Amino acid sequence: MSSAELQALLKRKIIHIDMDAFFASVEQLDHPEWRGLPVIVGGRPENRGVVSTASYEARKYGIHSAMPAKTARKLCPNGIFVEGNMARYKEISRRIRDIFAEVTDMIEPLSIDEAYLDVTCNKLNLPSATWLAFYLQQRIRQETNLTASAGVSFNKFLAKVASDWRKPAGLTVITPRRAKSFLFQLKIEKFYGVGAATAREFHKLNVHNGRDLYALPLETLIRTFGKSGIFYYNIVRGIDSRIVSPRESRKSLGREITLANDVDDLEIICNLIGQLSKKVSTLLQREKLAGKTVNLKIRYDDFSNVLRSITLPVAVNDAQQLAAAARTLLERTEAGKRKVRLIGVSCSNFPAAETQTMLHPELPLLW
Repeated sequence: MSSAELQALLKRKIIHIDMDAFFASVEQLDHPEWRGLPVIVGGRPENRGVVSTASYEARKYGIHSAMPAKTARKLCPNGIFVEGNMARYKEISRRIRDIFAEVTDMIEPLSIDEAYLDVTCNKLNLPSATWLAFYLQQRIRQETNLTASAGVSFNKFLAKVASDWRKPAGLTVITPRRAKSFLFQLKIEKFYGVGAATAREFHKLNVHNGRDLYALPLETLIRTFGKSGIFYYNIVRGIDSRIVSPRESRKSLGREITLANDVDDLEIICNLIGQLSKKVSTLLQREKLAGKTVNLKIRYDDFSNVLRSITLPVAVNDAQQLAAAARTLLERTEAGKRKVRLIGVSCSNFPAAETQTMLHPELPLLW
């Protein structure tokens, strides 16, 4: 990458907008009597449900997304549990998307409640991305009576981290001049792509923040994390060349089911895999996709998860082929010996979506 290309990266202006506790906030909007109270959206505690979103009042009790609703009930017995109204959430999401379109057409939705916007060139012809982010927050508040947090920076990674920095209703700006100091004090768990397992590997290397990560040689990162090591090497140096893509291709398609009762009968599990494979096949064919990698997710009765994957020589989207691959993967789990709570089948590695991870040199005189 040339110096001119690197300088062009620095001139980009990217905003990440993330709605604050979106589902729960919509419920509080529609039910004024719930405002100020702990609202938990998701499955019901008595039906082995899982928390989708918790209001900030509920989060004070330690409740978070993906937590079993039964656990959430124990933490907050007086919480208001709501199954949710996806049609309503989508309606408001479309109104928010229309507000984004007032500023730019370069919009990349990440989910129903968050998106990247490239405002380097924008419809309001304003040079200040900070002002545009503030404008978007105010327009969302006026139009929906909901709050959003915004992050502004010169790349997607930093913009997303920034939007989470001062929730709710926060606005954080990370300029090229500020990026190095910001990244150095950032906890390793906050870096994109670093989950619990990866964080433990970093801790073994005595890496706890960006400063520690910056000091690691590239060779160590590649040896420990493979190709992902190059990504970590780059982002701690403020390098993320990913563009805001309005039509980003799908990375995977899948379906999963949480069982009403824990199961250790392999015949039942295999039948469920067949049913899920049919649903995934229908989705793939509807999207005109086929994938080389089949994934099987199993959650045991103690809530621990395993993910097993197999890469086939050719891309598939046929239900029988998906089911055959998933059942082969089942043999690499403890299902049957341990009771199973959740089963998921997905397909990924779509040939048209393959990308390369490139190593960029450190940006000269960035900071």
